[in-house]
Amino acid sequence: MIDCTAPVLPQRIGKYRVVRRLGEGTTSEVFLCHDEFNDRPVAVKQVRAGLLSDTHDGHMFSRFFASEAALAGRLHHPNVVEIFDAVPDPVAPYVVMEYVPGTTLRAFCQPGHLLPLEQIVEIGFKCAMALGYCYRQGLVHRDVKPANILTLTQGHSTEIHDIKLTDFGSALNLTSDATQVHRVGSLAYMSPEQLDGSELDARADVYGLGAVLYHLVAGHAPFEATSQASLMHQICHLQAPSLVGLRTGVTPALDQVVQRCLAKRADDRYASWDAVGEALSQLITLHHVPRGTSQGVLDSERFTLLRTLDFFTAFGDVALWEVVHRARWQRFPVGHALYNRGEEGRTFHIIASGAVEVYRDARRVAQLGAGTSVGEMAYLAPNPELRRHSTDIVVTESVTAISFTPETLARLSPQTRHLFDEAFIRVLVRRLHAAHEALAHPRRIL
Repeated sequence: MIDCTAPVLPQRIGKYRVVRRLGEGTTSEVFLCHDEFNDRPVAVKQVRAGLLSDTHDGHMFSRFFASEAALAGRLHHPNVVEIFDAVPDPVAPYVVMEYVPGTTLRAFCQPGHLLPLEQIVEIGFKCAMALGYCYRQGLVHRDVKPANILTLTQGHSTEIHDIKLTDFGSALNLTSDATQVHRVGSLAYMSPEQLDGSELDARADVYGLGAVLYHLVAGHAPFEATSQASLMHQICHLQAPSLVGLRTGVTPALDQVVQRCLAKRADDRYASWDAVGEALSQLITLHHVPRGTSQGVLDSERFTLLRTLDFFTAFGDVALWEVVHRARWQRFPVGHALYNRGEEGRTFHIIASGAVEVYRDARRVAQLGAGTSVGEMAYLAPNPELRRHSTDIVVTESVTAISFTPETLARLSPQTRHLFDEAFIRVLVRRLHAAHEALAHPRRIL
């Protein structure tokens, strides 16, 4: 039977063919569409027809659309939904975005569907890195909440392997001279300074993320009330109840991080997104949250490790996330031969931890540790003959290596490949200098 009450599905929105409706709110509808020119699925968020002509709220709705439209083509981060296009149709303007299959974190805010604590901290870390990236672009999101954090799964698995931040309609653009709507956001996750109309910076979103983490851990928001006035009073004047004891495995250290994010005064919160990320990663590193069933190395641990390595000094957050996701992470025991002389190289490694020794004609010529690369001629050499290893390289301290082949490196963005090239040049210059010193002063290295 045909449901006569269901809204009619448009066939097209501009040049995009509509596949199905993904969701709807009071001001807009979101459709899954097919971008025929680029042959890809996209999500199209369209303002409801006629809203902009509303004499009472139309001006505000147009500002929300303008905020998101201004970001088309600007945001490029693995944990931020990309905005491809914005069309200011006079009746029903729309924004074209990256389509992310899956659900939002709202699905994991109920007591019967809570995520493992380790995964919540991992999600918090990725949100902090994404929001930090946005802030460096001059943006305060202002509406950080579970419904605006999309989840990604792999294959038929229900386990979340990544997240993407979305909905920048409420974003405050600190670099814009245009008048912007104030006191916007979702009340349960709004900071006290958002409620009283004070000037905002990144710490307003730090509060929002703290409220999201609290909700994911406890199964309810930090403050709940039957009226808006009561909820606003709690947000501005009461401390959120401790998370310790609300759930098995919650440690005082985890509670302390969340409570600091929720501090009433912005000055009492973490001063930067890097500080938030470090605090969350330390919870995992220092085992202040129980490890989940996978027991594997988390993306946050890998990201934090990369930041400490000299090879990646010039890499920004976006490039580091590419390395986290594209590289093959391997462990090699003491005595393992990474390379044998005469073999043709197909893989190069950046040593994340441990050490190797380099031998030429059974004589040790170098010892290399964390932060350097080995086997890079597999990528740099112009012909196969030059890719043959001229030395033996043996593990002397158990090694964790970040490994690439020329093919996997080619799948990185041009900007990240350029950073690799620069890093290789620095490595080669240092090695040439060391070789020169060895020739000029042979006794120094004996």
